[in-house]
Amino acid sequence: MDQTRLDGILHFVQASEALKDTLRSGLTSEGRQESTAEHSWRLCLLVMLFEKELEGVDLLRLLKLCLVHDLGEAISGDIPAIHQDGRDKSAQERADLIELAEPLPEDMRADLLALWDEYNDAKTLEAVLAKGFDKIETMLQHLIGRNAPDFDYRFNLDYGAAQTARHPLLRQIRDVVDHETRRRVAD
Repeated sequence: MDQTRLDGILHFVQASEALKDTLRSGLTSEGRQESTAEHSWRLCLLVMLFEKELEGVDLLRLLKLCLVHDLGEAISGDIPAIHQDGRDKSAQERADLIELAEPLPEDMRADLLALWDEYNDAKTLEAVLAKGFDKIETMLQHLIGRNAPDFDYRFNLDYGAAQTARHPLLRQIRDVVDHETRRRVAD
């Protein structure tokens, strides 16, 4: 392997480590803020576990989309959904990803950006699934997290509705998550 290529890849991986310290608003079951890296890991785990229900889906591509979807947050951090106020954060995340990927060889930068664009555009089956599973993972975290007594579980009932409505499996999982959310609201 070319040494420059190797160095670029390793530099990128080291810079991506920032996702371990990029905190999200969701809390773990022990009550600490989760990191973007933890969210992305569990998202990939969730997708992997539904492999047999995803006939005809390119699982490797789906997992790649899940891995890259929040990489840009290593630069500017996460903006919780409740604070987005209708803003389109995708332009900033894309710019951050370009900055983060700078050390990578040109072909890898192009591949990474193409995956992120595919996720963002959500026109392929794999991107639709990645976006839907991303929302579901977040809602599942809200259900298990040690949240403040005034946590607004009702927010989950509308959160990601458009993304989770685009595939039958996502809708089925969403029904279960919504049922659990309604139980939390009632408590």
